[in-house]
Amino acid sequence: MKQQQLPAFRLQLSANEILSGFFAIGLFCLGMGIILLLSAKSIREVEINYTEKCATCAKLREDATNFDKECNCSISFYLPQKMEGNVYLYYKLYGFYQNLYRYILSRSNIQLVGTDVKDVRNCAPFKTSDNGLPIAPCGAIANSMFNDTIVLLYNFNSSTHIRVPMVRTETAWWTDKYVKFQNPTFQNLSSAFAGTAKPPNWPKPVYELDEKDPGNNGFVNDDFIVWMRTAAFPNFKKLYRRLHRIGNFTEGLPAGSYSFIINYSRFQGQKAVVLSTLTWSGGSSLFLALAYLVTGAVTLLASFSMMAVHLKLKERKTFFLQ
Repeated sequence: MKQQQLPAFRLQLSANEILSGFFAIGLFCLGMGIILLLSAKSIREVEINYTEKCATCAKLREDATNFDKECNCSISFYLPQKMEGNVYLYYKLYGFYQNLYRYILSRSNIQLVGTDVKDVRNCAPFKTSDNGLPIAPCGAIANSMFNDTIVLLYNFNSSTHIRVPMVRTETAWWTDKYVKFQNPTFQNLSSAFAGTAKPPNWPKPVYELDEKDPGNNGFVNDDFIVWMRTAAFPNFKKLYRRLHRIGNFTEGLPAGSYSFIINYSRFQGQKAVVLSTLTWSGGSSLFLALAYLVTGAVTLLASFSMMAVHLKLKERKTFFLQ
């Protein structure tokens, strides 16, 4: 057989076109970096580390016999300026390595999509309970789920404390909520998990995460889904609640005195709570802005270097032609 010979297209660009492209990319990246940097500065954010302030509860949790005992701590703070628009409540952990390989693999996707709640093949070391029952949800990720309860109070005056309305749904990714996590097809959710046990570190089973809202209970609970999406770095924050803009909070969080009431659970690292607004580009992280600025600066530097080499070679070529 004779190999077919096809004409191939070869891109031919002049030096001026290549330099113009580099200049355009460099200017675009610099412009985006400046815009993102200015956008990040407009974000209002308050972060409060409550590890030491809840040290009494942490000490109580060190004794395993006090696991089921509730321990609340109150943290007061003052908001000097109003946080306008949508306000988001995050929890932040320092020194929690969700990116460990064995930790990431310790889960059952067959179980999480509701196909078989007793499938625990890949969930070591949290596969079965002491009684031999399969754990649902199984695995190290589910067992270490963040279970602090955070309530925000607005101290209207010394005697009036208003609970800030928060929405506990629509905090997870759409694909996670409606594709990767599904409950078993049973009318009674508790019956679907019959013959299984709760994770050892959980205070209640998965079908009691939100009994008031069937669309936010079981495997499709937003808090659970958010936790199951593992973080890439040891210091991370995850969305916990969204401000429900009604009543006194229609325009956002007014300036004034606030308090966090936190039901603390045991953790070796540092914990913090974050209140933040967002912009069109997302949160207050400067990484994307700095990445654009550095890329733009390097591209422009390369453009000037190539232009200098091009002009030098052009002068030498003209000299030889003469």
